[in-house]
Amino acid sequence: RREVLTRRTVYELRKARDRGHVLEGLAVALANIDEFIRIIKAAPTPPIAKQDLMNNAWDSEIVREMLSRAETEESGGRQAYRPEGLNPAYGMQADGLYKLSDVQAQEILQMRLQRLTGLEQDKIVGEYKEVMAQIADLLDILARPARIRAIIVDELASIRAEFGDDRRSRIELNATELNTEDLITPQEMVVTMSHTGYVKSQPLSEYRAQKRGGRGKQATQMKEDDWIDTLFIANTHDHMLCFSNRGRVYWIKVYEVPQGSRNSRGRPIVNMFPLQDGEKINVVLPIKEFSADKYVFMATSLGTVKKTPLEAFSRPLRKGIIAVGLDEGDFLIGAAITDGQHDVMLFSDSGKAVRFDENDVRAMGREARGVRGMQLEEGQQVIALLVAGGENQSVLTATENGFGKRTPIDEYTRHGRGTKGMIAIQTSERNGKVVAATLVEPESEIMLITNTGVLIRTRVSEIREMGRATQGVTLISLDDGTKLSGLQHIAEAEVAVELDADLEGDAGDVGEPLNGSSAGGAADTGDNPGDTSEDDEDGTS
Repeated sequence: RREVLTRRTVYELRKARDRGHVLEGLAVALANIDEFIRIIKAAPTPPIAKQDLMNNAWDSEIVREMLSRAETEESGGRQAYRPEGLNPAYGMQADGLYKLSDVQAQEILQMRLQRLTGLEQDKIVGEYKEVMAQIADLLDILARPARIRAIIVDELASIRAEFGDDRRSRIELNATELNTEDLITPQEMVVTMSHTGYVKSQPLSEYRAQKRGGRGKQATQMKEDDWIDTLFIANTHDHMLCFSNRGRVYWIKVYEVPQGSRNSRGRPIVNMFPLQDGEKINVVLPIKEFSADKYVFMATSLGTVKKTPLEAFSRPLRKGIIAVGLDEGDFLIGAAITDGQHDVMLFSDSGKAVRFDENDVRAMGREARGVRGMQLEEGQQVIALLVAGGENQSVLTATENGFGKRTPIDEYTRHGRGTKGMIAIQTSERNGKVVAATLVEPESEIMLITNTGVLIRTRVSEIREMGRATQGVTLISLDDGTKLSGLQHIAEAEVAVELDADLEGDAGDVGEPLNGSSAGGAADTGDNPGDTSEDDEDGTS
């Protein structure tokens, strides 16, 4: 504060000296006004008039009196009142006469005639005396440190009197530091992964609901010989446990998944996880916290099941950790969060399903191989793991040829684990193998995706409810050679999308074709009885 006050005083002293010098010239002009007017009138040009004024020596009693008073001061004498760098040839000379400088002469030439009135002359003389007094005071401040301290005290006391009220802003000494996650806006994201390992995320709001049988929007731009085989929905702030087909698990946040446009392929997942040759992420569990009373229930393609406490996965390594031990030729096909109070359902690609109490499987460590959950015949595989939430739900099954159906869950009776199961949907030549199964409610919505990257969103209420042994209705219209590769259920709390007005009387919306191909033929509404209940192998319909 002392340094600031000193610099301010030096600045004010420099300005006062410059102003005092100008006023000295005006005071000299007023004392010799008649002679000044004569010289100016006689000069042919202003520069010559200015030079004539500077060449003469002038007498001014008021200036001589003020400067003689300065010589008696203890602050440096007459020289202390002169501007810095002023030539000694200008100003009051030893003979008592005054020599005008260039600045003074220019100010005199620019002086208006009204300044010659008696009142204006008194103002000039009065201001000159005030400036001389100011210069003397500023010099005294710089010469006496006690003056500086006194000024500091007075100024701080004035600041306290003006701004001494209580602070209205709150200062938190231990404020929480922001990290990257704090800057991420919570929103629902659709994450897709392709067969060759390309991954990306898109906001769920980019997709709109369509009627059953529509062709949808293209979900992603696929390269040749690649297709989408995994799709899931999660909040940006959720954790994701990413399980690979080799039984390893990797940890990541949803917002860390790179976002892409609808037509982009995404980013290779090998850049996010250190996957081995032939390893790919095929199961993802979005979770908010690792609770001690929760479990991760897993199933493999050869019918093995396993239950492991969720907290065992709370601190995975960057290189991944073992989630389940696998036999030769086996791979992980599903995983779900359970709390020990639900039934577990396994579905095979042959259209069979088994339902049993999850407590039939005891909790095991991460590296355990598990126990048998479903008995399979040669060439069959388990394609879905479901955890039943209540008897008011339905099971939605889908086949590779685009057909599917909705069956009440109570038609799937509970049996012991390790059995062959019961019929879930007929796998006829029309339907093909089962590719997906999920739990739904009438007000739910689902997403269907083909191996060519076409995505369709539709309401479950538009899919007919049928018995277990029927073949189902058309879910999506497919071209020749195009197959349905996946189905994803969307919970009601996660979806707030209404049908567009132009869909009210339409069977669906045509999406963009991939690589110039068409999205398929007209949708099947299931109104033809022959499409919904053909004869089954066991004679039932």
